[in-house]
Parts: sequence; structure tokens; C-alpha cells
Amino acid sequence: MAATIWYEKDADLSVLEGKKVAILGYGSQGHAHALNLRDSGVDVVVGLRPTSKSVQFAKEQGLEVKSVPEAVAEADIVMILLPDQYQAAVYKKDVEPNLKPGAALAFAHGFNIHYGYIKPTEDHPVFMVAPKGPGHIVRREYAAGRGVPVVVAVEQDPRGDGWAITLAYAKALGALRAGAIKTTFKEETETDLFGEQDVLMGGINHLCDLGFDVLTEAGYQPEIAYFEVFHELKMLVDLANEGGLNKARWSCSDTAQYGDYTSTVITDETKKRMQYQLKRIQDGSFAKEFMDDQAAGAPKFKKLQEEFSHPHLETVGPKLRAMFSWNNGPAKDADEAESFNGKIARTQVQ
Repeated sequence: MAATIWYEKDADLSVLEGKKVAILGYGSQGHAHALNLRDSGVDVVVGLRPTSKSVQFAKEQGLEVKSVPEAVAEADIVMILLPDQYQAAVYKKDVEPNLKPGAALAFAHGFNIHYGYIKPTEDHPVFMVAPKGPGHIVRREYAAGRGVPVVVAVEQDPRGDGWAITLAYAKALGALRAGAIKTTFKEETETDLFGEQDVLMGGINHLCDLGFDVLTEAGYQPEIAYFEVFHELKMLVDLANEGGLNKARWSCSDTAQYGDYTSTVITDETKKRMQYQLKRIQDGSFAKEFMDDQAAGAPKFKKLQEEFSHPHLETVGPKLRAMFSWNNGPAKDADEAESFNGKIARTQVQ
């Protein structure tokens, strides 16, 4: 079945006229949503704790800033852009008691709605606009007259205007310049978690580190091992991003292609492990493990962070990355620079 994709002509920005949008959080996604919507003519207020370091920064960008309860109380649409583990508590304490009757709730990830950590009453529209890129790129592309694609979903539509609001929001974000793909909260959540755990973070990160260990333990120079199993990864990903796996393959040598086709590193056993991980995502086991650990102060998470914070290939990584001029120049744009300075470090009510 072909995907449903919407573009600029499919949305009416006037749907948002007379409506106030509260953006909760001013992290990576929060700052991009607030600034893009503001620049599209939408009435925006940013909700933050009064003591947040982001308050002054958001005000410097010309945005209205209020406490979370105050921002929610006057909003017709509340976009919650906080880390998954904090959303439910903020919702219960500051959002639910102050939400206007019939106000829409919006998310950029389906986790808390799909797994039931947040359960809005049936009179509230619930929708998702999830950019397929980090916030500083969402902002940069908007400013350049382009956009970052999004996936969109409507979970609750009591009035029948859920999709109109969703697409209008996506248009104001600049996303419909690139396109919005229809999905569901279930599909977005489960595929997003699977991709992170089994291919991107939990796949590539570990594959690179293991490859480095195998080469160095066999006596090869760490610097050479780093180049071969990690540095060249960007080249391959860039080629795949431009033209898919086939372009990545035929751009490399015949020797490399033959090794790709005959490799036995990734096997049917790998697929079985992936299927096991997907089942844990689907039945909520992973979500429960993560949220229970967070509720206990994140002891397992912190232990794992420390355990994995010193991958072996980083014994030579900093020295080798310093050899490349493009790693040492100014950040690509002001928003990215701010993220490096820690002002836009995470998407939370700081």
C-alpha cells in the first residue's frame, strides 16, 4: 500500500488563525518549533520553569515566555516537547489541570500516548508532528526556505478537525515543503524505538566498536583501525542518503562490494535478535523497563552511560578527528552553536 504524503498545497495555515500554540520545552525541537511557527505568523508562547536557563534565551529570540501552567491555560494547542521520561509527570502536574476544554495536545514522538503514560480525556484532539531531523536542522532548513520531512498522526479527533490542525501545524513548521507522511502513534513509536535499538544506536555503534577491537587485538595500529571501521562510515552513509544502498555499493570498489555480498557477520541469528527486540517494544516491556528505571532515579541508565562512555576507538578518535579541518571550523549555524554551548542541549523544561 502506497504511503499517504501531504505537501504545502494540502494544508491551510488559516486553520491556526486565532489559536494560541504553547510549546513546552525549549531544547533541540522546542526552539525550532517555536521559532518556525512564530515566523509563519502563528501566535506562540513558550512554557518553561521560571528558573530555567532557557527563559532568557527564548526571550532574546523575541518569544513570549510563561510558566508551564500559564502557557497551557491560554493555549488552544499544546505541543509537548520534553524527554519521554518527564512528559507524564509534567502532564499530570502542570498540563492536565490547566488544559482548556477541547484544547489539542500535540507530540513529536508517540511514546507516552502509545504506552498509556499520558491518557487525555476524549474531548481533546491528540496529534503528532515528528520531524525526521534534529531541531537545529529543522530551524536551519526553514530559514533557508526548505523543510525537513515529518511523519504525522492523529490519535483522537473528537471534532473532526484533527487532520486539518495537524497539517496546518506541519505547514507552519515548514515541513510540508518537504512532505508529511501519514502514520499512527503505534507505528511511529515502535519503528522509532526499533531503529534506534537495532540499527542506529544499538547496531552501528556496537558494530564499529567491535570492529575496532578485532583489528587492534590482531595487532593492527589503532589509528588505521579507526579509519577503516569508523571514519569511513560517514562517506558510506552520505552516499546511501543521496541514492540508497545501491549507490553506496556501486560507489565503492568491486572488492568492497564482493566482501559486502559474501559477509557472514550479520546472519539470521542477528535477525532473530532483532525480532526479539521488536517484540519487547511491541508488548511494552522495553518501555516499562526504561520508565521504571527512570522513576527510581535512573540507576541502570547511569551505570550503562558510564560503562559505554569510553568506547575503545575513542582512544585515538579525538586525535584523528582533529586532523580534519571541517571538524575544527565554526559551527554550521547559530542554532547548532547554541546546542554545543549547552543552551539547547536537550528537549526539556529546563
